[in-house]
Amino acid sequence: MSLVIITGSTGLVGSEAVNFFCDKGFDVIGVDNNLRKFFFGKDGSTIWVKNKLLKRNKNFKNLNLDIRSYEKLKKIFKRYSRNISLIIHCAAQPSHDYGINYPIIDFNVNATGTLNLLELTKKYCPNSPFIFMSTNKVYGDNPNKLNLLEKKNRWELSKKNKYFKGIDEQFSIDHCTHSFFGVSKTYADLIVQEYGSNIGLKTVCFRAGCITGPNHSGAKLHGFLSYLVKSSLNKKKYTIIGYKGKQVRDNLHSIDLVNCFWEFYKNPKKGEVYNIGGGRYSNCSVLEALSLIEKIANIKIQRQIIKTPRVGDHIWYVSNLSKFKKHYPKWKQKYNTKKIIEELIEYKI
Repeated sequence: MSLVIITGSTGLVGSEAVNFFCDKGFDVIGVDNNLRKFFFGKDGSTIWVKNKLLKRNKNFKNLNLDIRSYEKLKKIFKRYSRNISLIIHCAAQPSHDYGINYPIIDFNVNATGTLNLLELTKKYCPNSPFIFMSTNKVYGDNPNKLNLLEKKNRWELSKKNKYFKGIDEQFSIDHCTHSFFGVSKTYADLIVQEYGSNIGLKTVCFRAGCITGPNHSGAKLHGFLSYLVKSSLNKKKYTIIGYKGKQVRDNLHSIDLVNCFWEFYKNPKKGEVYNIGGGRYSNCSVLEALSLIEKIANIKIQRQIIKTPRVGDHIWYVSNLSKFKKHYPKWKQKYNTKKIIEELIEYKI
């Protein structure tokens, strides 16, 4: 038996990974206690995703466990140790706004939970690759210090700027404001690297831009594109927070991301880091996303603008995918932002 452990298994990325690896013939153990509902209310609940996964995949089992509990996680790793082929760690407290109000919960979920999983991987299945969903928020607000140009509908960089193709892995994480969420994820990111480079585990951090797809339980505090589409369709209005709605995000479909996982699994490295997102192939500003939705869905969306931005929020962020593409040239990106939005509208997410 070959088994994959996936934390956050009913979240966007976790659920996509569950389907993918079940289809590949793996048995999958999911670890997810629907903490999103606790964080974000009923909009954030992933019960509907769990029910879909259990109905679709006979080789999937979901355990209602909290990653903050080392002893409960230990029972899983101890039981399946010889059969564990891969660990995919997606569980997190993912919101800036929640993190600043509840910093202890934020740190314990994002940092302590990750450390628990690394220790158990080291003890019970040290040869298994460990994939960690990190975030571009490890760079804090440093991207905002770039020489940004204000265009009609977006902020942008000059084509002569060294970061025009996107932020790469050499970009500094120092001397900036991160947000409490950004700090807890930065600790997790660095400790995942350390268990690779120092101890020798096959670890990787995927520093993600905006990941999206139809399994996303988008809520006001988290899930940019999913919540934007949901609010636009259901309420015909959307609240823009800061930067005139011209802030730019790159958008990667969860299917494209999970295919990155597959490439790494087949040829893992130790202590590696990749910036991953839509890159130049798939990005948009909030205003551009709203215009796309209006055009595709043939609706008019009312825009409410709050001038004060969120702490640590990015004005412009596009991922440079060159390093990952160089290491894994077989990986191909299939979804651009227009195709992603069309799918979200079709699924009425």
